[in-house]
Amino acid sequence: MPAPKPRPASGPARAQAPTRARRVLMPLAAVVALLVAWEAVVDLGVVPNFLLPTPAQVVAALAEDAALLASHSLTTLAEAAVGLAAGVALGFVFAVLMDRFEAFYLAFEPLMTISQTIPTVAIAPLLVLWLGYGALPKVVLVVVSTFFPITVSLASGFRSVDPDVVDLMRTMNASRWQVFWYAKLPAAADQFFSGLKISATYAIVGAVIAEWLGGNAGLGVYMTRVRKSFSYDRMFASIIIISVLSLGLMKLVELLQRACMPWKRAERNSNER
Repeated sequence: MPAPKPRPASGPARAQAPTRARRVLMPLAAVVALLVAWEAVVDLGVVPNFLLPTPAQVVAALAEDAALLASHSLTTLAEAAVGLAAGVALGFVFAVLMDRFEAFYLAFEPLMTISQTIPTVAIAPLLVLWLGYGALPKVVLVVVSTFFPITVSLASGFRSVDPDVVDLMRTMNASRWQVFWYAKLPAAADQFFSGLKISATYAIVGAVIAEWLGGNAGLGVYMTRVRKSFSYDRMFASIIIISVLSLGLMKLVELLQRACMPWKRAERNSNER
């Protein structure tokens, strides 16, 4: 006699797993509602048009300055990418040293925390003064902005590994490198990618801030120029581009995480079933 088929989940358990269509349509509906309210607020005169452009005007500005925005966006994206790569590499080295040497951890952990209390806007003019108006101060500011989340997430992940697993590997004569590669690095992967998502958004913002305070090209320079001419529709257009670039980098990190952590995808699929 064949075994009875399992009945599909119903009630609250089923309601906790929204469909993919709902996950897409609900945020899309919220964005559309926000744009409609924005257009109505300006058209009805609640906010003067010279202070707040309509969504239609922002779209028109995007179309008119598409080539110029693309050129500035490439500059900002290049600075953010180089700074993010350097920040990740430096953060990885510091995290490994903090995990390997307790004295290094005790010495630098408070200093890194204090460094995050210094406003980025206060550092950027100094970097421009010291390093000039080229790409170097922008890249350095991105490194400073992205270094902390990577270091903290990795150092915390390395320390979260199960001590019993480390002891078992050592009893099996595993080297320090093997313990790091097979135990600590997989344990820190999830936290590392969480920190990398934060750093990806910081990278774009850090580059724009540095460009805003001094530079020859980039979205920050573009925003400074249109602000002086009171072209607020172009200001909003550049803000949209910055958001799109940040979201694009975050999506790229998610794709990288899926490629590097296939077991997480398998767990997610099993939970959805």
